[in-house]
Amino acid sequence: MNAKAFASVADLEEKPVSFERLSEHAWAYTAEGDPNTGVVIGDDSVMIIDATATPVMAKSVIAKVREVTDKPIKYVVLTHYHAVRVLGASGYRDEGLEHIIASYPTYELIRERGQQDMESEIGRFPRLFRAVESIPGLTWPTLTFKEEITLWMGSLEVRILHPGAGHTKGDTAVWLPQERVLFSGDLIEAEAACYTGDAYLADWPATLDRLEALQPAKVVPGRGPALKDEAAVRAGFQYTRDFVTTLYRCAQEAVARGYDLKKTMEYTRSVMDPKFGHVFIYEHCLPFDVTRAYDEASGIRDPRIWTAERDRQMWHALQEG
Repeated sequence: MNAKAFASVADLEEKPVSFERLSEHAWAYTAEGDPNTGVVIGDDSVMIIDATATPVMAKSVIAKVREVTDKPIKYVVLTHYHAVRVLGASGYRDEGLEHIIASYPTYELIRERGQQDMESEIGRFPRLFRAVESIPGLTWPTLTFKEEITLWMGSLEVRILHPGAGHTKGDTAVWLPQERVLFSGDLIEAEAACYTGDAYLADWPATLDRLEALQPAKVVPGRGPALKDEAAVRAGFQYTRDFVTTLYRCAQEAVARGYDLKKTMEYTRSVMDPKFGHVFIYEHCLPFDVTRAYDEASGIRDPRIWTAERDRQMWHALQEG
């Protein structure tokens, strides 16, 4: 494998943004494989699902929201703890913010490894941290839950769910049952690689099953275009399930054969490149994905903490041997 620039440090091209209305109350802010943001506009307030990476970048989301409503943005929901999704939350403080909502396992992960994750992610993908100096520090939830809570935004029912582990141990989804719209966070991806560096790969398919049992008509995935009909939704579930199960199966087979990590990477590429090599951020994700899959297949249940130093050591070991 030819040596490449570390992670996505060479990715400097801004992506075109789409802001689409999916139902009476649901909107999707998407950007060609960059992290998506969901917007729910209730009778009396607005909810943001994933806060972007910096407060300055959050202003771009706020500007789109303000094109369609002047209601206060009372709620920010964190679908998980990754810095690229949470560090922009302070950008909503002047918009009426009352609560930052996350699952309790997400709070635990922020406490345990939030600082290391912030430093790691900024180093991996600097374009997604525009105006990084505007980040005041870690984002802390003000309201946590274990399995599920329900908010009423006027007459609109909003269920906030922790369906199980997958992308992380704290993944959260937002479900609008009256309109059958699901905001999945990175539990579902569309036309983008699944980042699994902090994943529970053995658990992820069952978590997808729980979400699919809701029978959503539309889905805002963590990355990629909004899934706007039931055929696209089925394809999104199938694609994500295929990605994570193929990755984990490759690692299990490699460990059973006694392969080291670099040999596991080569074997995984031989299987996954033809199927997934064309999707957004595949080259960025795969070294982290294979490392975690190898760990889990070797019996390491909980993901090891990524640090900026560990990122680069792993990357260069897999790229250069």
